[in-house]
Amino acid sequence: MTNDDERRTHTDRVTDALLDSLRRNDMRAFADQWAPDGTMEFPFAPPGYRVLRSRDDVWDYLKDYSASLRIATVTEHRRHHTLDPTTVILEFAAEGIAVQSNSPYRMDYVAVITVGPDGVQHYRDYWNAAAAAATLGGADALSAGFGRS
Repeated sequence: MTNDDERRTHTDRVTDALLDSLRRNDMRAFADQWAPDGTMEFPFAPPGYRVLRSRDDVWDYLKDYSASLRIATVTEHRRHHTLDPTTVILEFAAEGIAVQSNSPYRMDYVAVITVGPDGVQHYRDYWNAAAAAATLGGADALSAGFGRS
């Protein structure tokens, strides 16, 4: 990629693929958007929550996602392009069902996503851990569903 427009276009394509994979509950496709050494972190998560340090870590974290949550809709609210064409701030919501409790699930997210030539380099997921834990049946259920290391 040689110019900022091409980098921004690539960043948007990867972001679109991430949203599409969530809509289809395809966590393998979601993880496949990562660069081999791409990271994912959760700044608002409880102490000790995993930082994912590779595409394989992202897949390991999400492989049982559909056993905990079944997403029905993902709505993009806003996509903020930054001065850096490889970084986007994404505001979106996911709605569905918490599988174990059969409770409705609705969560708003803000993600700061940096994309390199090989995919997501860094994904900071600003979600409400307390709300997720309550929907899934408590902090232990949250940790069991998305694993601590």
